[in-house]
Amino acid sequence: MTKHIRIGHTDLYVNPIGLGTNAVGGHNLFPNLDEEAGRELVLTGLANGINFLDTAFIYGPKRSEEIIGEVVKEAGNRSEIVIATKAAHKFVGNVVVIDNSPAFLKQSVEESLQRLQTDYIDLFYIHFPDQDTPKDEAIGALKQLKDEGKIKAIGVSNFSIEQLKEANKDGYVDVYQGEYNLLNRRAENELLPYAEEHKISYIPYFPLASGLLTGKYNKNTELSEGMRKRPQFSEGVYEQNLEKIEHIRHIAWNKGVEVAHVVLAWYFTRQSIDVVIPGAKRAEQVLNNLKTLEVQLTNEEIKEIDRIFS
Repeated sequence: MTKHIRIGHTDLYVNPIGLGTNAVGGHNLFPNLDEEAGRELVLTGLANGINFLDTAFIYGPKRSEEIIGEVVKEAGNRSEIVIATKAAHKFVGNVVVIDNSPAFLKQSVEESLQRLQTDYIDLFYIHFPDQDTPKDEAIGALKQLKDEGKIKAIGVSNFSIEQLKEANKDGYVDVYQGEYNLLNRRAENELLPYAEEHKISYIPYFPLASGLLTGKYNKNTELSEGMRKRPQFSEGVYEQNLEKIEHIRHIAWNKGVEVAHVVLAWYFTRQSIDVVIPGAKRAEQVLNNLKTLEVQLTNEEIKEIDRIFS
């Protein structure tokens, strides 16, 4: 049985390996998604000790939340499952605008509750910051919902350090979600130290850098034009990244695990990271991610990885 850890100072206790579900019903993000496969991977996760599911309104849109609602209801153990969802995207006709207004956030929570077929959301994030709403006012609306028992913890995602400070003026922010991985460590400049100081749990997204940090790529891999546009895959940078990943491959080989397991395990050595939420498209990937929990890195290995990816 996996030991559950506490997310920051919340009352949420989870398996440190969660499940990012943008490929569960996220038809607008991935072409030709198989909903049955999505359902299967969530059920596999729940059956094997994963109890933290991360979704959002915009995955689908709406469809990811609906599928998770159905699966959790089917599993019949809602109280043991921690569901995180996010909102900020508002459709005005065919145009998507970002809205953090208290009225919109309250409406979003009500609609998410219906799609998820539940009467509370464990962790609710403002998915992206808008230009106009004072962030402490937006968080104030979520605090009201928390007091009413509709949400249990308050999160923000993709906020700048200034926006995070404004949002946390009254100390109500529990969780921050942002991009962080070995190839993009910018969060270490200000966001991670602030999170640590204020006991905010930092949940990294893109922990495996769009698959590059899984170790499945090599210099002969055919990259699509779209991939080449991503910074970590751009010419010159990609080749340097492959060299760095070879060092991790050596550590992984000695431990009898895969590159991804070592990478994910390294994140847990960061003070404010309690949980990671790697995504998956197939059930076997979910099971594979769980092998991370078996990895123990030595102090030398932690320092070596830090140095290689400095």
